[in-house]
Amino acid sequence: DLPDDPGEVQEIFRKLSELIHLPVNLGELSDETPYVPCISEHGIAQIVEYGESATPFQPVKVICDIDQTTAMIIQQKAVDWPGVAIEIQPIRDYPTGSLTASILGFLGPIPAAQEEEFRAEGLEPNRDKVGYAGLELEQQDQLAGKNGIRDIEVDVAGKELRTVGDPIAPEPGENLRLTIDTRLQQAATAILEREINFWNTYLQEIRSTSGVVIAINPKTGEILAMVSYPSYENNRMSRFIPAYYYNQLIQDPANPLLNHAVGDTLPAGSVFKLVTAVGALNEEVVTPEQFIDTPPKIVIAEKFNPNDPGNPREFVDWNEAGFGRLDFLGGISNSSNVYFYKLGGGYQDEIPEGLGICRLGTYARALGFGDYPGVGMPEEEKGLIPDPQWKRITHGESWSTGDTYIASVGQGYVLATPLQVLMSAATIANDGKLMQPSLVRDVLDSEGNVIQPFEPIMKWDITKDNLIQEFYDTTIRGCEPIEGQTKNVQPWVIDKVQEGMRRAVTHGTLAKEFVFANIPAAGKTGTAEYCDQYAKARNRCIPGNWPSHAWTVAFAPYEDPEIAVVAFVYNGGEGASVAGPIVRQLLNAYFELKTIDNAAQAP
Repeated sequence: DLPDDPGEVQEIFRKLSELIHLPVNLGELSDETPYVPCISEHGIAQIVEYGESATPFQPVKVICDIDQTTAMIIQQKAVDWPGVAIEIQPIRDYPTGSLTASILGFLGPIPAAQEEEFRAEGLEPNRDKVGYAGLELEQQDQLAGKNGIRDIEVDVAGKELRTVGDPIAPEPGENLRLTIDTRLQQAATAILEREINFWNTYLQEIRSTSGVVIAINPKTGEILAMVSYPSYENNRMSRFIPAYYYNQLIQDPANPLLNHAVGDTLPAGSVFKLVTAVGALNEEVVTPEQFIDTPPKIVIAEKFNPNDPGNPREFVDWNEAGFGRLDFLGGISNSSNVYFYKLGGGYQDEIPEGLGICRLGTYARALGFGDYPGVGMPEEEKGLIPDPQWKRITHGESWSTGDTYIASVGQGYVLATPLQVLMSAATIANDGKLMQPSLVRDVLDSEGNVIQPFEPIMKWDITKDNLIQEFYDTTIRGCEPIEGQTKNVQPWVIDKVQEGMRRAVTHGTLAKEFVFANIPAAGKTGTAEYCDQYAKARNRCIPGNWPSHAWTVAFAPYEDPEIAVVAFVYNGGEGASVAGPIVRQLLNAYFELKTIDNAAQAP
């Protein structure tokens, strides 16, 4: 304990101040400037004053993260400085740092507002740390373990006299072994950053500053790589959270603290056409051999109810020349907007009844949209699959035929996370089986023994499970389901969509970018128009010429998929030319690493 003589205490504070470069007196403690361990900018005297009043029987941290030399000097002088001691605390070290920070997250002090909650769980504020993001937050209970308990008797001065009862030993936390391949994670990060920098340099403007790349084993759901760019250095948070660095991160428009792979809801654009394709073929809106005219644009009567005469509204294709007549495989491989407008909303006598928003929604949900993927991350978002009731409640407006046309190509109100986009394609690659995505391969005890091995979990098989809801009315009136009337997706439908994705790589939107692909792949591109707060602030939301995000999703090998990859580049522009090379390069990297591993294991 500190001496009773105030003069001696001040002398100790003065000498300590010279060593740790912290003033004896600085600032005043108040509700506006409370003491926060390791962060507060107060003097030694103010910090000790807080400790004596708030936690009189516990040591108070004056300064954290001092160098070893200073610690040794203080340790030696502690003999002459009663009440001063060095406390050695274990810290979480993240060997992969920013490479996996968006997945792992970081630890931090227990927030003041949650002190009682964590105290009830056996944690000690101002000493123990808790997860603030990522798996550190999601798996807090598993990773933290439990503190030991020792009841002691003290005198009036707080000096320990004896132990009361039997101590309870601490319980170490469990460990997690992840599914992430750090080599593939490194490759994905480097490829994404390189492509973003290339396009910014080529266009001589900072067009994009963020993006996402995710790779998954479609048969097991194991996440092989998950990059949210830009990232941050979570090792800088391992001892304490530096206020200046944290403020820098939260003020960054790219929001590096958010794992954009699971926590960012975005317009999916043309990658969502896979949903429309599956639904239209399964509902016999179109046949595989049927040819549909795809001119540069079509005009429909925008209606808000069946009796509405409607107003003319123009819908254009991304290809200003149009594609002429396309069959089902051509519609997917060329990603014709007009083709999918007609499939989704119908068009005159050519497509008397389109899929409609109600049926589009049920197929979207069957492919993993509109709900949490369940990968075990605290930032996970559900996205949005809209319907007439949602629009009435949210916007006070009726659903229109134009809304259905736009939703059929993944625009308008449709929102999805990159992981949801990947899971939809992975389900198609896996012949209709939607697997539970996972970042955790094994759970281990403190001695390294596997106590919970990884087991793939199939959420459902859309070719066997009756997930597709039937509706009384599939038009703009509403989406009232017929109770008990559900069905599955025919397996041949999935085969045809796979074939269309393969055609996109060999003869369609990805043909140019996948010329150098080492393994036969299948994929789908997406260019998604958007107008968010950042685009508005930069005056980019020009009517008829909105900015766009770049998407590409693909899987390989085509005949027996081992890996599916999605790439998203914020404000990247065209999906094929910007996101396409990212996916192709990562697929190549995966199979190159596989070849190296196989060679290393060969006798």
